[in-house]
Amino acid sequence: MRLPLIGTLKLRGRLTWYVTLLTLVPLLGLALVGSANTQRAMSHQVHEMLRIEAEGLRDLVEASLVERETSVRSWAEDTLVRAALRTGNAEYSDSVLERLQLRYTTFAGLVLFDDQGRAISASTEALRDAFRGQEARVSQTPWFLAAQQGRVTSETLTEEDPIFAMRVLHLAVPVMDERGGRRLGVLLAAYDWGQVGEVVKAALARAQARKNTSFALEVRTASGAVLFDSREPGAARAPHPVIEQALNSSELRDVGDGWHFVALSDPAEVYAGVKRQRTLFLIGTLVVGSVVLLLTFLFARDITRPITQLNQAVSRIVRTADLTQKLDVRSDDEVGELAESFRQMVHNLSETTRGMQRGTRVLGDTVAALTRAAEQEESNLTRQAAALQETQVTAEEIRQTSMLAAERASAVLQVATRAEELGRGGALSLQESMNGFESLRQQVEEMSGQVSQLNERAQRIGGITLAVKGLADRSNMLALNAAIEAVRSGEHGKGFAIVAKEIRTLANQSINSTTQVGTLLEDITQSIQKTVALSEQGQRRMDEGLAQARTSGDSIQALSDIVKDNMSAVRQIATAVSQQNAGFEEIFNAMTELSAMMHDTMMSLQATQRVTGELRDVAEQMQKMARSYRV
Repeated sequence: MRLPLIGTLKLRGRLTWYVTLLTLVPLLGLALVGSANTQRAMSHQVHEMLRIEAEGLRDLVEASLVERETSVRSWAEDTLVRAALRTGNAEYSDSVLERLQLRYTTFAGLVLFDDQGRAISASTEALRDAFRGQEARVSQTPWFLAAQQGRVTSETLTEEDPIFAMRVLHLAVPVMDERGGRRLGVLLAAYDWGQVGEVVKAALARAQARKNTSFALEVRTASGAVLFDSREPGAARAPHPVIEQALNSSELRDVGDGWHFVALSDPAEVYAGVKRQRTLFLIGTLVVGSVVLLLTFLFARDITRPITQLNQAVSRIVRTADLTQKLDVRSDDEVGELAESFRQMVHNLSETTRGMQRGTRVLGDTVAALTRAAEQEESNLTRQAAALQETQVTAEEIRQTSMLAAERASAVLQVATRAEELGRGGALSLQESMNGFESLRQQVEEMSGQVSQLNERAQRIGGITLAVKGLADRSNMLALNAAIEAVRSGEHGKGFAIVAKEIRTLANQSINSTTQVGTLLEDITQSIQKTVALSEQGQRRMDEGLAQARTSGDSIQALSDIVKDNMSAVRQIATAVSQQNAGFEEIFNAMTELSAMMHDTMMSLQATQRVTGELRDVAEQMQKMARSYRV
């Protein structure tokens, strides 16, 4: 191959350039490979460092949020906090919230709201006064609505809170009544979001120690909104920084699930050392190249001098076709040996010329046989190419079928994944239903006990009524005897007879009232007994329903296990189909390469035929050349 510039030079110039290039190209290659390896290692180190910093920030913030949210939920279960919402008396809850804020300084304030958004208690009196009259606004805030639903949101973290005059994370949880299970209100703990800056100080200090002033940490939501940025508001930002980020997963449930913790740095600053090293490599290569070029020129001049003399002698032989001329080249190295060999070659050339005529005839016969064999080979290759084309079409059809199977396996995998999620959700719902049945069964047992006590008291009242009736009967008898004695007494007993008559009337009324009360008590007792019977029957049915719910729960759990097993099987099938698809892809690629090789073989055969024709022409030319020399 003749290069555009080097190919036009003489041997001395080409030798100079070749040696120079042979020296500089490996050197440049080593320099480029070393620079690339250094940059690759530096890039890996930078990305690994940023990844570690991002994951460290994620772990610290996640642990802090989980701890704070757990603490707030435990505070919401405090007896004094619940009492403040039930009674409206915040004397004791104020002291509780005040002590909590003094202990946990990362919170900007603690406020207790009722279910309508009215501030009942706060860690400071000023904070409670600030929320006074804000019921309508508070009840419509995202964090208050989320707390009523039993969850915590970070939707308002991107803006400054007007009450706290800073960016705070509203950790709001519902306060539930421990007896009835109803919601009493909401407890708000405003986490000072500026505390995240204290968390990242150690990472920023490590970056400063590495002379990496452009290092920064960010916290972003899933939508990309920036929640925290360690850089100053007016600081310059690199257009295309090196970025690594860590995702806050839902393994630990907290308000930060889905956040992205980003560590970034300016690539110009990070890779500045690599650029300096590359510049030094290039300067050193240019210096070495200049020295090598000078030394190679001097070396090539000494080597090419005897070759030039030999070239002049050979040129004379070529012009005159006189093989009897003598060569006069003085050199003790390989060039001298070459001149001696050339003299011997000229001597042998005359003998070769005579044998060349005989060889050309044999060569002609051989070329004819080679031509016939090439034609036969071309016919065979044509049939093989047709068969290979059909095989390639079949391989393409198999590949399309395999791709379709892979897509269907992926769809089955998605359906199985959905079934597994539904199974887990059904198991959780059934567990919650069983818990509700258990609570209802306990309430029925309590009601049955109370009805039994009522039955006992009704029986006691019946006994008292019987005693009252006995007293009334005795009073009636005494009044009758008193009336008889009054009649016997004559005029003196008339007044006593009137009193005895009234007592008898009252005794009769008492007997009638006692009889009515007894009848009513008997009806109440029968109703109570029926209620007890119905309660016992309802309790038995409740136990049977609870047993059936447990059986259903076991069945759903077994179904969930089966779905999990099916999920595993579907994954294995999808993996096998993917591997099969990859295998068919490799077969198709191999058939494509084989087709290309067959095409290359056909081209080579055609080239062989052309070479055969050229050999025929060469044989004829050799005959002419053999006759042109004088021997």
